[in-house]
Amino acid sequence: MKQHDLDDSALAVAASRFAALGSEQRLSVLRCLVRAGPEGLSIGELGKRSGVIGSTLTHHMKILAQADLVQQKKQGRSIICIAAAYDQMEALSNFLLRECCADTDHPHERHSHGG
Repeated sequence: MKQHDLDDSALAVAASRFAALGSEQRLSVLRCLVRAGPEGLSIGELGKRSGVIGSTLTHHMKILAQADLVQQKKQGRSIICIAAAYDQMEALSNFLLRECCADTDHPHERHSHGG
């Protein structure tokens, strides 16, 4: 049951991203950003919607940004706009499902993953 197509760097990146999601508050922040769509939210609106504010929100955003799960952009002079990195979240999901059923008797049969 060896994982053949997985190099150490891909495993490290996935582990880092999953670790970033290992907090209820960070997961809540990310869910709010996903719900907001690609336009994102201002930091103030994100705080209102997620219930995470101030330095705690800044801390969680830093961790999510380091894991490449969110992006932060300045909009105008002072408004910070935050958007979710959908391609990275999709890659994280695909990481789990890429080798689905590889060690079964019928690895190529398609089936639902609950989606």
